[in-house]
Amino acid sequence: MGRESAGMEHHVYFWLKEGKKNEADMAAFEQGMTELLKIDVISDGLWGKSAQTPERPVTDKSFDYALSLKFDTLELHNLYQDHPEHGVFVNAFKDGWEKVRVMDVA
Repeated sequence: MGRESAGMEHHVYFWLKEGKKNEADMAAFEQGMTELLKIDVISDGLWGKSAQTPERPVTDKSFDYALSLKFDTLELHNLYQDHPEHGVFVNAFKDGWEKVRVMDVA
Protein backbone atom coordinates (compact mmCIF):
# COMPACT_ATOMS: atom_id res chain seq x y z
CA MET A 1 0.00 0.00 0.00
CA GLY A 2 1.45 3.35 -0.95
CA ARG A 3 0.71 6.98 -1.50
CA GLU A 4 -0.69 8.16 -4.80
CA SER A 5 -0.03 11.90 -4.44
CA ALA A 6 1.75 14.50 -2.39
CA GLY A 7 -1.56 16.10 -1.41
CA MET A 8 -2.97 16.43 2.06
CA GLU A 9 -6.28 16.60 3.90
CA HIS A 10 -7.26 19.01 6.66
CA HIS A 11 -10.01 17.76 8.99
CA VAL A 12 -11.56 20.08 11.57
CA TYR A 13 -14.10 19.03 14.22
CA PHE A 14 -16.21 21.64 16.01
CA TRP A 15 -18.11 21.41 19.27
CA LEU A 16 -20.35 24.47 19.63
CA LYS A 17 -21.19 26.19 22.89
CA GLU A 18 -24.73 25.41 24.05
CA GLY A 19 -25.80 29.01 23.46
CA LYS A 20 -24.80 28.71 19.78
CA LYS A 21 -26.86 25.59 19.05
CA ASN A 22 -29.86 27.54 17.82
CA GLU A 23 -31.23 27.72 14.30
CA ALA A 24 -29.88 31.19 13.44
CA ASP A 25 -26.35 30.63 14.77
CA MET A 26 -26.09 27.19 13.20
CA ALA A 27 -27.30 28.52 9.83
CA ALA A 28 -24.67 31.29 9.98
CA PHE A 29 -21.95 28.77 10.85
CA GLU A 30 -23.01 26.52 7.99
CA GLN A 31 -22.90 29.47 5.60
CA GLY A 32 -19.42 30.32 6.89
CA MET A 33 -18.18 26.81 6.15
CA THR A 34 -19.77 26.97 2.69
CA GLU A 35 -17.85 30.20 2.02
CA LEU A 36 -14.58 28.54 3.07
CA LEU A 37 -15.08 25.88 0.38
CA LYS A 38 -14.86 28.64 -2.26
CA ILE A 39 -11.23 29.46 -1.42
CA ASP A 40 -9.24 28.79 -4.58
CA VAL A 41 -6.35 26.80 -3.04
CA ILE A 42 -8.76 24.04 -1.89
CA SER A 43 -9.00 21.18 -4.40
CA ASP A 44 -12.07 19.59 -2.78
CA GLY A 45 -13.98 19.73 0.45
CA LEU A 46 -17.16 19.24 2.38
CA TRP A 47 -18.73 19.98 5.73
CA GLY A 48 -21.38 18.11 7.65
CA LYS A 49 -22.61 16.65 10.89
CA SER A 50 -21.88 13.25 12.36
CA ALA A 51 -23.04 10.47 10.04
CA GLN A 52 -25.75 8.16 11.32
CA THR A 53 -23.54 5.09 11.21
CA PRO A 54 -24.03 2.20 13.65
CA GLU A 55 -22.62 2.76 17.15
CA ARG A 56 -19.17 1.27 17.67
CA PRO A 57 -16.68 1.71 20.54
CA VAL A 58 -14.19 3.49 18.24
CA THR A 59 -16.66 6.01 16.76
CA ASP A 60 -16.85 9.53 18.19
CA LYS A 61 -20.12 11.25 17.28
CA SER A 62 -19.88 13.96 19.92
CA PHE A 63 -18.95 16.81 17.55
CA ASP A 64 -21.50 19.22 16.12
CA TYR A 65 -19.83 19.84 12.74
CA ALA A 66 -16.86 18.61 10.76
CA LEU A 67 -15.04 20.28 7.89
CA SER A 68 -12.86 18.25 5.53
CA LEU A 69 -10.63 20.02 3.00
CA LYS A 70 -8.27 18.56 0.40
CA PHE A 71 -5.20 20.32 -0.91
CA ASP A 72 -2.94 19.28 -3.77
CA THR A 73 0.15 20.19 -1.73
CA LEU A 74 1.15 21.07 1.81
CA GLU A 75 2.14 24.50 0.51
CA LEU A 76 -1.43 25.15 -0.68
CA HIS A 77 -2.71 24.16 2.76
CA ASN A 78 -0.31 26.66 4.30
CA LEU A 79 -1.61 29.37 1.94
CA TYR A 80 -5.14 28.50 3.05
CA GLN A 81 -4.20 29.00 6.70
CA ASP A 82 -3.08 32.57 5.88
CA HIS A 83 -5.92 33.30 3.43
CA PRO A 84 -8.00 36.37 4.40
CA GLU A 85 -11.28 34.44 4.12
CA HIS A 86 -10.00 31.81 6.56
CA GLY A 87 -9.27 34.63 8.99
CA VAL A 88 -12.76 36.06 8.49
CA PHE A 89 -14.27 32.65 9.34
CA VAL A 90 -12.16 32.13 12.46
CA ASN A 91 -12.83 35.64 13.76
CA ALA A 92 -16.56 35.40 13.07
CA PHE A 93 -17.11 32.07 14.83
CA LYS A 94 -14.30 31.38 17.34
CA ASP A 95 -16.31 32.72 20.28
CA GLY A 96 -18.99 30.12 19.60
CA TRP A 97 -16.72 27.08 19.83
CA GLU A 98 -16.57 25.00 22.97
CA LYS A 99 -13.78 22.92 21.42
CA VAL A 100 -12.04 22.50 18.05
CA ARG A 101 -9.80 19.63 16.98
CA VAL A 102 -7.72 19.55 13.81
CA MET A 103 -6.38 16.38 12.26
CA ASP A 104 -4.20 16.80 9.20
CA VAL A 105 -3.24 13.87 6.99
CA ALA A 106 -0.41 13.86 4.45
